[in-house]
Amino acid sequence: MRGEVIEIVRVEPKPRVEVREDAAEAKPKADLAEDAEVQAETEVHTEDTAAAEAKEVVEEEIRGDDVAASEVEVEDVPVVVARATYEHPFIVRLCHWINLVALFVMVASGLQIFRAFPSFGAKIPQKDLLHWPKAYALGGWLGGGLQWHLTFMWIYIGTGLLYLGYQIFGGNYRQVLFVPRDIPGVWPMVKHYFFFGPKPPAREAYNPLQKQAYTMAIVLGALSVLTGFAVWKPIQFSWLAWMMGGFHYARIWHFCIMWAILFFVLGHLVMVVLHGWNNFVSMLTGWKKDPDY
Repeated sequence: MRGEVIEIVRVEPKPRVEVREDAAEAKPKADLAEDAEVQAETEVHTEDTAAAEAKEVVEEEIRGDDVAASEVEVEDVPVVVARATYEHPFIVRLCHWINLVALFVMVASGLQIFRAFPSFGAKIPQKDLLHWPKAYALGGWLGGGLQWHLTFMWIYIGTGLLYLGYQIFGGNYRQVLFVPRDIPGVWPMVKHYFFFGPKPPAREAYNPLQKQAYTMAIVLGALSVLTGFAVWKPIQFSWLAWMMGGFHYARIWHFCIMWAILFFVLGHLVMVVLHGWNNFVSMLTGWKKDPDY
């Protein structure tokens, strides 16, 4: 389950003391060999006892919700504890990767649809906003773009609903939802990321700036669906189109939201690189090694 912590204890024993024969010693060889055997048995017993005590002390100290790595030394026996936490449940990871594919298919096919009328002005005379290259669009023509777009629209909506349902009913939303108490922590993280300021101490899986970004991504996802329905069915959803200022403005909103989501994805990728390989692996396996919090 989420938040489960595993502990891996590695005990590094003390180097054993070698008993070497000294020619100057008056003791017979038989007596030296007997003394060496007794000393070796004593060393092994001491190491095993110290290792057991070290492991017991470390497990007692790290029991609970703490997930930071620690190193403890008991009677000169160093014990290293590796920590990992189950940060991303399976449903979250599944929705993340499916929505990633669906999002890029919808962007590429949406740009193909936009190529049919690349303007937000009057039809006559038409003044194109931009000429998007056909090579970077999906569908080949207007009808093909619509087929791709409407097919993956349902996948996008389905995984989005599954994700929201799990977050709400599973209680996992507390991990990513931006709430008023997170507001004071936004500016220190902005200073750290963009102005090379000191890194604030981590207390949760996501810092306040990350939570703000992920909450906005959910809002943008919902708005992309609503504006999309207003553009797709402006008669059936006339009330929705009216709320957005009409079909013309709904189309503009839909286009702007697409670019906002793409900028979020770009920022998200930058954050993944900055936070290291463990962050990426955790979205594949669910487990995050050596978390900061």
